[in-house]
Amino acid sequence: MLLNQLATTSDYALVLDIWERSVLATHNFLQPEGVTFYKTQIPHFLAQTVLRIWSLDNQPIGFSGTNGQELEMLFLDPHYIGGGYGHQILDWLINNQQINKIDVNEQNQRAKAFYLKHGFTVASRSQRDGFDKPYPILHLTR
Repeated sequence: MLLNQLATTSDYALVLDIWERSVLATHNFLQPEGVTFYKTQIPHFLAQTVLRIWSLDNQPIGFSGTNGQELEMLFLDPHYIGGGYGHQILDWLINNQQINKIDVNEQNQRAKAFYLKHGFTVASRSQRDGFDKPYPILHLTR
């Protein structure tokens, strides 16, 4: 059964490990220096979200971070991608935290398709990400 618990600062190393493995498996548009750059930035944002660790049989498989009704981050351990867990997590967040906004890298086609399949639509597009890097961002709403 998929369960979640609120993360604490002692979980940040685990979150960062899951983030890095997930990004390496899904963000093939990022160069290694890009992964390194974002990895140094992620810890600054964790405390600004309601951060949840998602576990299956006491094994952490991913995490989510929300801020109000916006999903700031959702990453799964690559071994669990495609197993329906992202769907379960997103449904829980929509139903329990009324999530209705998310930003997604336009080049991450799998994530874009995932959110569109779950009723999100493209509201707008930014040519560059929040760090002024050349990675277009789609702003999705539901």
